[in-house]
Amino acid sequence: MITIKAVDRKGEQHTFATSPTGTLMEALRDHNLDVEAICGGCCSCSTCHVYVDPKWTAKLTPPTADEKDLLEGSTFNRPNESRLSCQVPLSDALNGIEVTVAPAD
Repeated sequence: MITIKAVDRKGEQHTFATSPTGTLMEALRDHNLDVEAICGGCCSCSTCHVYVDPKWTAKLTPPTADEKDLLEGSTFNRPNESRLSCQVPLSDALNGIEVTVAPAD
């Protein structure tokens, strides 16, 4: 199991354990943290947009061109730490990752 620390859209902090499989989007959605994930993880809607704490960004796989394009074209609140959580595969290396669910666009 790994631990994920997440702040929801209301500013409430959550810490939960999950299996280091699947994606960050699935873990956030399964723990009811305001991640709509309308496209089901196909990188086509941006409703799983999160801000990853900067100390974790180097541990993530870089965003693909499709992810970058989607974030640039469909979100208004896009700091450098923005990621689509459906594109962040979970692993033991992400134990303790800290994210904030982005405001709805």
